[in-house]
Amino acid sequence: MTHPTSESLPASGRVGPDVRPDAARNGAGPATAGAGWVLILAAAAQFVLQLDFSIINVALPAIQRQLGFTAAGLQWVVTGYALTYGALLLAGGRAADLIGRRRALLIGLTAFGLSSLTGGLATSGLMLVVSRLFQGASAALVAPGALGVLTDAYTTPQARAHALGVFQGSSAAGATAGIVLGGVLTEYLGWRSVLLVNPPVIVVLAWLMARKLPADRPGSAAGRLDLPGAALATTGAGALIYGLGEGQQRGFGSAQSFGPLLAAVLLTGGFVLVERRSAEPMLPLTLLRDRARRTALVVMVLLGGVVAAYVYFVSLYLQRVRGMSTLLTGLALVPATAIVMAVSVLLTRRLQPRLGLRRTLLVALAFVGGGQLWLSTLTAHSAYATHVLPGIVLTAIGMGLAFPTSSVAITSDVPTAQRGLAGSMFVTAQQLGSAVGLAVLATIAAARTGDAGSPADGYALSYLVAAGVVVLTAIAVAVLFPPSKPAGATAPGTDTNRA
Repeated sequence: MTHPTSESLPASGRVGPDVRPDAARNGAGPATAGAGWVLILAAAAQFVLQLDFSIINVALPAIQRQLGFTAAGLQWVVTGYALTYGALLLAGGRAADLIGRRRALLIGLTAFGLSSLTGGLATSGLMLVVSRLFQGASAALVAPGALGVLTDAYTTPQARAHALGVFQGSSAAGATAGIVLGGVLTEYLGWRSVLLVNPPVIVVLAWLMARKLPADRPGSAAGRLDLPGAALATTGAGALIYGLGEGQQRGFGSAQSFGPLLAAVLLTGGFVLVERRSAEPMLPLTLLRDRARRTALVVMVLLGGVVAAYVYFVSLYLQRVRGMSTLLTGLALVPATAIVMAVSVLLTRRLQPRLGLRRTLLVALAFVGGGQLWLSTLTAHSAYATHVLPGIVLTAIGMGLAFPTSSVAITSDVPTAQRGLAGSMFVTAQQLGSAVGLAVLATIAAARTGDAGSPADGYALSYLVAAGVVVLTAIAVAVLFPPSKPAGATAPGTDTNRA
């Protein structure tokens, strides 16, 4: 990956930090024809995925009452979606490259709509859980397909940074909208409406995609799916997510948690060995030779956990400690969502050419760390305006800078035939980081609270630990992320045809 040294975009013929010299030399435009529709539809698909992940949480009490779930069984309504989504993302990304990203989007959205329909019409707990498992599997095909068509359409770093900023903003908007909309739908239309709202939306979205997205180029991704690698990656990620979920419920020393986590380690090791020897690996290890990409993946794992836990604990604090309703809690998070979207879309693309990816990430981490430190001062009597709002605003600014910047580092300089896979690497790192971070920080919070302590004490400690994780992440970026290079310097083996 090439990182020029100049600090802006002057007329001297040099390009700003992280602007790829091949794009500059070839005069590549900011986007392909019809890219506006690509951005709108890819962002809309991501919005739906994130909406559906969070919207179900509000309806859980009603679902438990009507379908007779036990407390242990109820968690699978949420965990089932996360399990198949996180486990199948790499395989979904590779499949999208092989069958075509537009086709992958249409197949994935169709399956997502059908599984939403069966979930909304479920007559038993088992039927609902199976539907959620299929929803997650469908989402694992949609997300990398959406990122793939987006990076195909936006070919220069600044244009891609803008597009990925919108894409990440739609993720944040979907997550918050799910909390607010879930509260409204559950209260007035019942829990089934949170799933039945999806099919009509998806019909419109799929129709527009079929008309507006560019057709997949024939033969652009010749090859076959690496079945052994896909099986090991899927079962390894699934075992990790399952083991972490069981650890939260039963303790990490239990056989139900320790066994799957050990299996995850062994399966991951087997995956690496298989990929080293495969003629057509599912995850070419050459993609991980780039220092910027490797470091950005580490950032997404660590930051993904911090962000997932921060939203989780803020929601619990506002409801359990401050007594807010679900709807008011969702509205209380709206400022954070608006800031993530504004920073992602308006600010990040302007900072990246001036600061470069590494310094932009460091600025982002400073904001996130500051937000977590602010939230670590929470007590049972803290006010929203003075203690919660400043913390979520600082964290949101950092998120709006960090996520699109990491997206650019991970998806840039990737051959056309592997862009779906690169997109799945980004989402996989975020999802696995969320699972690990939330499990660890929730365990820390629970241990601090104990049987008689205030939940606020546990939440505050979790935020303090999260701030420490952000500091470690910043050190990793400062040490590992490559410095800028002269505009003409090209790393050995660089694909000069990359966008």
